[in-house]
Amino acid sequence: MAAESPESPVTPGPIMGIMAGYWQTRILLAAVESDVFTALSDKPATSAELADRTGLVPLGTHDLLVGLTHLGLLEQVDGTFSNAPVAERFLVRGRAEYLGGYLQFCERELNPAWDGLASTLRTGRPHNRAAVAGNPYDTLYQDAEATDGFLDSMDLLNTPVSLALSRLDWSRYTSFVDIGGARGNFAHHVVSQNPHLTGAVFDLPQLEPAFTRHMAALGGAASAITFHGGDFFEDPLPEADVLVFGHVLHNWNTEDRVRLLKSAYEAVRPGGAVFVYDPMAGGEQPPMHAVLASLAMLVWSRGGHEYTVRELHGWLSEAGFRPETTEVPGLHDDVLVIGHKDR
Repeated sequence: MAAESPESPVTPGPIMGIMAGYWQTRILLAAVESDVFTALSDKPATSAELADRTGLVPLGTHDLLVGLTHLGLLEQVDGTFSNAPVAERFLVRGRAEYLGGYLQFCERELNPAWDGLASTLRTGRPHNRAAVAGNPYDTLYQDAEATDGFLDSMDLLNTPVSLALSRLDWSRYTSFVDIGGARGNFAHHVVSQNPHLTGAVFDLPQLEPAFTRHMAALGGAASAITFHGGDFFEDPLPEADVLVFGHVLHNWNTEDRVRLLKSAYEAVRPGGAVFVYDPMAGGEQPPMHAVLASLAMLVWSRGGHEYTVRELHGWLSEAGFRPETTEVPGLHDDVLVIGHKDR
């Protein structure tokens, strides 16, 4: 009789691998803060040359660059380092698709909030002081340069969703307002594809200068988009055929979500609708990206977390809408639910 194969031994490797993931994040963030990728975009360099070019100390710079190579962000040939294609496209300052603004947001805002996860799980309160005081976006938008960098990254990340939703049949509508629409990226894509529409953005007043600059830079269809400043928990929402809530409801607790949807019902014209898109990946076994997003909202926002399509249908019905889940090609990790307001 053949001997039985021994079972694979259980080792601490998976645990150590998870911990190493955090260290890899620190490598990336340190490289972005030191503009390593921008420096290497100008000219490939050895670790000594790069240290001299960026003001880093030679001790550790070689390990940093080798680590970035292992992460697939750099390439090395005969001791000379250069950007890998993904870093050249997304991590070089000044590029149209630069993601540094989002990474800095994670470093300044999200990561400190994540440090309090254990406490939040015990208390139910966010670790972000701005959220405890009221609105988590208050501190985010205090610095104009940081705001523009963050919004650059947000526009890059939400453009695929904007393009997918711009291809919906908007022919029955004449106007829409993107609630929490920042500087108008979503609105611009929708109006560009549907020139019969009049678009608007409703967001905090401090974002209006960023909106004005961005619309001026875009030109064309952007002239059909207006900005309404306000706090959607304090001020009435602008009237339109369609109100859009994209990646908004998951920032708030259930009570606040219902309040927003009831406010939307008052603002939507008869025969119009509210469009809501979020991951909506709750339930017993949501995918990892939804779990991370939900916990991020828990520590950073005022009671935010991910939710299910079924839950949203219930809130929409409570607000007076007739809910419908809509299949949208290209929406990827998000789900679109439309709440119709009957005539």
